[in-house]
Amino acid sequence: MRADARRNRERIVGAALDLFAEHGAGVSMEEIAQAAGLGVGTLYRHFRDRRALVEDIAVTTLTALRDHLRTGAAERVPRWEVLLELVRYCAGQPLALLTSLTDAAPTSETRLRLTAEIDTLLADLVEQAQREGSLRRDLTPGQVVDLLNVAICRPGARADDPLTTVLLDGLNSRTPTPDDDPVHNLRN
Repeated sequence: MRADARRNRERIVGAALDLFAEHGAGVSMEEIAQAAGLGVGTLYRHFRDRRALVEDIAVTTLTALRDHLRTGAAERVPRWEVLLELVRYCAGQPLALLTSLTDAAPTSETRLRLTAEIDTLLADLVEQAQREGSLRRDLTPGQVVDLLNVAICRPGARADDPLTTVLLDGLNSRTPTPDDDPVHNLRN
């Protein structure tokens, strides 16, 4: 892809994310093109319709999340630290927006594959954290994944917000000491 075409595509995706976040799923393709500072024809050369645009955003976001999880899983640090870093990373991603936008559209094979891969990587990470003793063992990995999804796939999710902090405190198997401030740890 030529550099100018890549920049136009990035402008379209950035404008779409901003408009979807501000106005919801009802934003028109024309509004997206205008916000990107491009003509509608340029937008349609990159994305045949709204579904293709949303699919591209979803696949790009999920691929980056999968890659981030793989990198974290390969690090030789406590698994609890990897989970905290994952929460920090996810807070900056449009996961709640993507969930709302893609719920109405049929799920592509690519998205299904990426979601399954992410769930498997996350479940493995949870099991490792449970084995190392940093994460409660009375929950199944699937239950922990569901809880983490509640924390990170909702509008306004932040790594240091009260819901996320309480959820992480509840998942942590260690008794917190005054030095173990999860909000402080998430900010670092």
